[in-house]
Amino acid sequence: MQVDLSPFVAVTCEESVVPNVALYTVSYYSDGLLVKAALAVPESFLADGARLPALLYCRGGIKGIGRVRPERISQMAAFGYVILAPHYRGNEGGEGRDEFGGADRQDVFAAYELLGKLNIVDARRISAYGFSRGGVMALFAAMECKGLLATVVWGGVSDMALTYEERVDMRRMLRRLIGHPRKQEEAYRYRTPLYRAAEIACPVLIIHGTEDENVSVEHAHRLAEALRQAGVPHEKWLAEGASHLFVGDEIELYTRKMFAWLDERGQERVAATQALT
Repeated sequence: MQVDLSPFVAVTCEESVVPNVALYTVSYYSDGLLVKAALAVPESFLADGARLPALLYCRGGIKGIGRVRPERISQMAAFGYVILAPHYRGNEGGEGRDEFGGADRQDVFAAYELLGKLNIVDARRISAYGFSRGGVMALFAAMECKGLLATVVWGGVSDMALTYEERVDMRRMLRRLIGHPRKQEEAYRYRTPLYRAAEIACPVLIIHGTEDENVSVEHAHRLAEALRQAGVPHEKWLAEGASHLFVGDEIELYTRKMFAWLDERGQERVAATQALT
C-alpha cells in the first residue's frame, strides 16, 4: 500500500536503522509555526487497504537533551505501529520557542490531527506515549485530543513544581522558561496535569522505575492517586531497581508489555465500534 504523506507540509526520507521500518522527517504547522517531527512507518505491516494503529510519541528533555532517537521509534514501529514524534517548536530547526509544556503542547495536538489523516492509520487506535517531560505533553493530549485510545506515561513528569524541587540542575532553565514556583505558581499549575486529571478521557498506563534519579517515582504515585480520585481507568507498573533509562532486557520486557496493553485497548475499541454498527 502506498503511504500518502500529503497531510504534511514537507517530507524528507531518512536512513533506516531497523529493517522494514521507513524513517522520515516531516514538517507541519502548529499555531502558524512550522515545526518538525520524526515519523516511523512499519512497511512490512502494510497491505492493500491496511490501517495500522499509531502512537503519538512525546519526547522528553529540551533541545539536544532528550531528543527523539531514530532507533527507539523504529523499534517501536516494528511492533506494527506508525510512530509520529514531534520535536516541539524551537527544536531541530523548527520555528518558535520550546516552552516546556506551555503553548508547545499545541504541537502535540496538531500532530494528533495529522495522524488521523494518514491513509495507513486507523483513527480509532491512536494512542499517546510520553517519556520524562513528555509525560506532561501526553497527559494534556489525553485531555484535549478527542478519540485518543489510551495514554502511556513512562518515567514521566506529572508535577512540574516537584520537578523544580528535585532537579537542582534544571532550576536555572525552569526559571528562565517558567519562573519560580512561588512567584509564578499559576504557570507551574498550567503545566501540571494533576490538576486536570478528571478531564482525561482515556485509560492511562504508568510505567516508572523505582530508582529513577531524573524523575522520581513520586511523580508516578501522585499521578496514580489523581487518576484514582478522578475515576480514570489506569494501571501503574513499577520496575523495581530501574532508573530513568531502562536498559537491556528491562526495556524490551516493558516495551513488549506496553504494546500488548495497547493492543488490548485497541481490540476493545474496535469491538465496541462494531457493536454499534
